[in-house]
Amino acid sequence: MKIALVGYGKMGHIIDDIATKKGHEIVARLNETPTKDNLNNPDVIIEFSNPEVAFENIKVGLEHNIPVICGTTGWLDRKSEIEEIALKNNTAFLYGSNFSLGVNLFFALNEKLADLMKGFPEYQVQLEEIHHTHKKDAPSGTAISLAEGIIKNDDRFDAWKLDETQNKELGIFALRQDEVPGTHRVSYKSAVDELEIKHTAFNRNGFALGAVIAAEWIIGKKGNFTIKDVLFDK
Repeated sequence: MKIALVGYGKMGHIIDDIATKKGHEIVARLNETPTKDNLNNPDVIIEFSNPEVAFENIKVGLEHNIPVICGTTGWLDRKSEIEEIALKNNTAFLYGSNFSLGVNLFFALNEKLADLMKGFPEYQVQLEEIHHTHKKDAPSGTAISLAEGIIKNDDRFDAWKLDETQNKELGIFALRQDEVPGTHRVSYKSAVDELEIKHTAFNRNGFALGAVIAAEWIIGKKGNFTIKDVLFDK
């Protein structure tokens, strides 16, 4: 494949290394707004940039009929617009709050546990995420996906909120510590005990590999997808 990397920070460099070792060609490494000229006619775009510019980056790619894999979080209030653009241009868009295989297994486990725990109101649920101090958005996209999985399976909640909550809001607590790739914890605590599930990333390689696998998978497809389509739809 010919891959254009839009957002060439730490993740972009790791994706570059993994994709190159898998035999793919990186035809663009961009930290500026993509254009038809500087994208260099790729087969697919992998976008890991910043929340402020992600929408425009993705839009440009889709409007040039290039499928886009996006791992940028913090811009999802406009995701429905992007999905409409993908359909209008007869191309493909795939968003993942986290491309790690382990995290996506964690998502499935989280939903199963939420369904089991919904009948035990004596257990209070708490969701916590820890990331490196360079991460600009809070809570993380992964934490939001976990919260949505709980809300879908437990009618005690109808929305999530950062930090303190009221009524039927599920709280997400976001901490920032030096060079932590990502830790997510969901706990159920009662007066007598506590049950906890946790995912800890040791580095960014799992995220990068998942993004490259998603890019390989999306070639020739049309429509809007998630990482679940790549990992679990057989």
